[in-house]
Amino acid sequence: MSRLKFGTFLAPIHQPGQNPTLLLQRDLELVEYLEQLGYDEAWFGEHHSAGAEIYASPEIMIAAAGERTNRIKLGTGVTSVSYHNPLWAAERMVMLDHLTRGRVLFGLGPGSLPTDAAMLGLSQIDTRELLAENTDIIMRLLRGETVTAKTRTHELFDAKIQMAPYSEPLFDVVVAAIASPTGARLAGKYGIGLLSIAATLTADGFSALQHHWGMLEEFAALSGRSDEVDRSTWRLVGPFHLAETKEQAYRDVEHGIEYWFNYLQHVAAFPQMDVRGTNKHEMIDFINTSGIGVIGTAEEAREQVQRLIDQSGGFGTLLLQGHDWANPQATRRSYELFAQDVMPHFQGQAQPMIDAAERAQAVREGQAAEHVKAVEHMTKKYEAELGRA
Repeated sequence: MSRLKFGTFLAPIHQPGQNPTLLLQRDLELVEYLEQLGYDEAWFGEHHSAGAEIYASPEIMIAAAGERTNRIKLGTGVTSVSYHNPLWAAERMVMLDHLTRGRVLFGLGPGSLPTDAAMLGLSQIDTRELLAENTDIIMRLLRGETVTAKTRTHELFDAKIQMAPYSEPLFDVVVAAIASPTGARLAGKYGIGLLSIAATLTADGFSALQHHWGMLEEFAALSGRSDEVDRSTWRLVGPFHLAETKEQAYRDVEHGIEYWFNYLQHVAAFPQMDVRGTNKHEMIDFINTSGIGVIGTAEEAREQVQRLIDQSGGFGTLLLQGHDWANPQATRRSYELFAQDVMPHFQGQAQPMIDAAERAQAVREGQAAEHVKAVEHMTKKYEAELGRA
């Protein structure tokens, strides 16, 4: 496996009632800051109801973030392709690929909020079946084919995208997976990446991770694409909040963790995301004891990342789930601590410095004695020169 990459996954989940203009600007400023800290990726969600996940278009967020940044890659996390004409969805990503000069990542999903689908007259079964149909069309278009196809919502006649992608080879395309086999099956069938959203939040917890990749490999083999799938294109999403001490981290998240739990428990219809707790203390304890994520120190975060690696068998990118558990200042500090004290341990940067410090310490006593001798030698030499003068 190559160096582990890191990023953020911004649904986002902002408590309703705040100024949405400021929230959107704050999120874009966060992405700018993450680029400065060395993060590799930022992903934006798509939602249209329930009041908390306020990006109606991840593509527009990518366009705005792309003008503010130069290096960090920007992804749709995810485009709810069941709601869109697959031709236009593919065209928009190719255009963004050019506007960002090859920094886009295309995440595909069925649409996670049932209240979104209901406004289009679609059931949850419809959205998953449409995801499969539209993924097939999108991949054929992105690979240069001319497509004639009909789904229950759209019909294409000799459709072809008018610009070749900027990226060579094609930008990363990934399919989202939570609990159903749909995402892993499609990723394997088309030889594309997998985005395991909140895998540790499901009832199966960590055991779901290896299951996701196992299904992908199975379907890749059936489709003759085993040589096209690679763990480096697998992305995991999980929640973290770090502070200098565990006590400080606990105090930080008392700011907003109750709304996050309330949203998952009582507003968004995500029965697979199994979070438990009726008050702040129970909620904080649940995050740490259930294995979902970490509220604590960088050391605890490193242990969590290693557990994810061990349980999954290896993956390419860890995305820190965006949340408003803490206020904006503490949230930015958490991302900074993660970049400073967690990322280097999984990117080959920490150990050489640790080794160098240990080598210097091991020889310090002898080197110090030599240093004293050198000073004494030069002092005597100087005094002798003065005497001759």
